[in-house]
Amino acid sequence: MKICCMGILALFCASSMTAMAQPPAPDSGITGIAHIAFRVSDLDREIAFLGKLGYEEAFTMTNGGRTNEVFIKVNDRQFIELYPQTSPSQPLGWMHVCYEVGDLNILYKFYDSMGLKLRPVQKASAGNLISSTDDPEHRVTEFTQYMPGSRHTLDRGQHLGAGRISTELLGFDLPVSDGAAMKEFYTDLGFEPQNTNGNIRLTASAASDIHIELRSWHQGAMPEFLFAVPDAKKAAGELKNAGVKADRMDGLVFVHDPDNNIFVFLETDSNK
Repeated sequence: MKICCMGILALFCASSMTAMAQPPAPDSGITGIAHIAFRVSDLDREIAFLGKLGYEEAFTMTNGGRTNEVFIKVNDRQFIELYPQTSPSQPLGWMHVCYEVGDLNILYKFYDSMGLKLRPVQKASAGNLISSTDDPEHRVTEFTQYMPGSRHTLDRGQHLGAGRISTELLGFDLPVSDGAAMKEFYTDLGFEPQNTNGNIRLTASAASDIHIELRSWHQGAMPEFLFAVPDAKKAAGELKNAGVKADRMDGLVFVHDPDNNIFVFLETDSNK
């Protein structure tokens, strides 16, 4: 009888662990990229540059009368966040990526059951739910759920520049020092990794448009921010007309902002 009870108990525990490990429904998990964020040396100069790409300032956040964050709109669900450099010791460039999720509290509990620890879910100053964790190379990875009445939600349908070179932020190409650890990190988040030409390409089942690549870091390597365009040649011409220096290589158009951040406009199969 004792053996039978122990067997039932073991089966119950295994079943419980299996239930806990079940991924959340697709509409509760990662559904897309909400924003990318980077620190710039001159906010006004960066805003003017992004304006040449057709992107408009949606809103700003201030503290003590000073602007500490600017939200530039790509589309109603995607933004570029700009932070000012307030000290020479602060590095310029990439700061973090934020993924939009369907239900952040459900995703938080799921990640916790899998041993992935996120910071507690809270309401951010813009009015959305937010949580975050650090990747193996100490970069912040955020997760947000857009909420009714938030600054982002109230801005829907506004600040959608008619001259946007691209209306979709695909993702990023990130140089990493430890590819194996980063691959495991993103796999734990629910991404599906695939080795492509020596790089690691990551896709998400509920967000098929996401395009993330991890490549080996080397001196001088910088992240590249990827945007979709239907026609690379046309995009290059529009950039030239806007006074932006652009280099085209077949279906890729490369542009550098004033701080040398790299924007890549990628001609995608879905846009052809």
